[in-house]
Amino acid sequence: MIRRRGRPLMRAAATTAVVVGTAGAVSGHQQKKADAAAQDQAAQTAAYETQAQVAELQAQLDAQQAAAAATPATPDIPTEELEKLGQLHASGVLSDEEFAAAKAKLLGI
Repeated sequence: MIRRRGRPLMRAAATTAVVVGTAGAVSGHQQKKADAAAQDQAAQTAAYETQAQVAELQAQLDAQQAAAAATPATPDIPTEELEKLGQLHASGVLSDEEFAAAKAKLLGI
């Protein structure tokens, strides 16, 4: 058997240094990959939450628009002016024909 000459302690120390250095490099690489994956997951979660909020707001807007379309429009009747005409007619200032004409004009008939 051939016996190696040299310093076995130095060879062992060098081998240990190479193994430790390689393990540190691999560990650092794995940590960077894990950090990148966590950031990607956080970005995806934020995007999903934003999409959910947009969908909720759109649903609320649609509901409001549907409710606004479903409620009948109240006719624009000038009640105060009709009351004044009625008072004038009751007091005798306006005749029946004048009252009817003024009322038709206000109502758009």
